[in-house]
Amino acid sequence: MTNLPTNTLGRTGMEITQLGFGGAAIRGEVFGGSEIDEKDAEQILHSVLDSGINFVDTAPDYGVSEDLIGKFISHRRDEYYLATKCGCHNDAVGTPLEPGHQWTAEQFRHNINESLRRLKTDYVDLIQMHNPTVEEVEQNNLVEVLQEIKDSGKSRFIGVSSTAPHLIPFVEMGVFDTFQISYTLIEREHEDMISEAAKTGAGIIIRGGVPQAQSARTETWWDTWKRAKLDELLGDMSPYQFVLRFTLAHPDCHTKIMGSAKLDHQQSNIAAALEGPLLK
Repeated sequence: MTNLPTNTLGRTGMEITQLGFGGAAIRGEVFGGSEIDEKDAEQILHSVLDSGINFVDTAPDYGVSEDLIGKFISHRRDEYYLATKCGCHNDAVGTPLEPGHQWTAEQFRHNINESLRRLKTDYVDLIQMHNPTVEEVEQNNLVEVLQEIKDSGKSRFIGVSSTAPHLIPFVEMGVFDTFQISYTLIEREHEDMISEAAKTGAGIIIRGGVPQAQSARTETWWDTWKRAKLDELLGDMSPYQFVLRFTLAHPDCHTKIMGSAKLDHQQSNIAAALEGPLLK
């Protein structure tokens, strides 16, 4: 087991590794995901825990991710903190997958119950709303529904995965234990907002990395990278490692979730995290 650095995830008190595992990486062929063999997924998930990573983030949106986590590492549940999300349409195995979200109390209750079934656990450590607007949350009294889920013992803490312009209004509500926020070297819109959220005592989970799927966003991302001549700064690092270590340098990054469907790439992420922040 490696000696990965840890941080306290804000007021939750959970001592989590600064590198977490992003379950979207093993979502399979859904919403642009790559095919993944179950044996490969099993090997990756066990290598994550064997390396000492103790924070696993997933969602019903991520195809077969929750099923694979439940199937292969639920018997090691005491070794990791588990986070999932709610508001997701495609949460029933064997039904047509539908991208998008539904912001209702009924959907939230359905999501958590189905997630617990797939993950083969009685509770998650964190349930997060999956990028709603402030209006959707307020109009449907969804904070109360999250609190109901927490009070039932199905989740220990509540949070929200969010972006501007909704992030700061959510922070100002003062009710969320954690925030999951997008942030990379190239996309730094939320850099100061991360610190604003952390000042409230909330835990900060950072997502985002080098985009891989072909899209207009990917092309723009790499165009910015090239214009900044960042290849000249890589040394013996890959772009993935460079971006990860840059993110870890943010003083309010409690954990950076990053995953891969390939074992060698996952091990490369771990090696980069062990090297520590790019800027100290």
